[in-house]
Amino acid sequence: MSKLSHLNAKGEARMVDVSAKSITQRSARAEGFVAMSPATLSLLESGAAKKGDVLATARLAGIMAAKKTHELIPLCHPLAITSAGVDFEVSQDPSGVRVTAEVKVGGQTGVEMEALTAVSIACLTIYDMLKAADKAMTMSGIRLLEKTGGRSGSFRAERRSER
Repeated sequence: MSKLSHLNAKGEARMVDVSAKSITQRSARAEGFVAMSPATLSLLESGAAKKGDVLATARLAGIMAAKKTHELIPLCHPLAITSAGVDFEVSQDPSGVRVTAEVKVGGQTGVEMEALTAVSIACLTIYDMLKAADKAMTMSGIRLLEKTGGRSGSFRAERRSER
């Protein structure tokens, strides 16, 4: 019926059977952007946010989210992630924070969803930590940047200039 691997012949959702796949090294990188006012960005950079260290908290939240992706997205496999990291790049123009995550595993399925989940939760955590100062913050551009390993091979997104 469909080339989507999460659907059976009747079009019903199913968890993909990866038992016949070889264990290979796989990795994925994702990104997102949290736009905020210059005053809010200044608050973040100065470390004066009322809830504490915004980026340290967002980093931990992103890593934890990568490890729990299978609990959040119904058809994802639980994975023994071998590495998960979240990094930040502060931007003055546009005003905000670029969030990137990289996740690795030696397994039978990829970690794209784990990297995307890490970025999403890190962005949401930044919002949560700073919402008292700026409820108008927005999150955008959450996307897969790169993935390696597996039967489908490597993928690298085209570079975008907008946030």
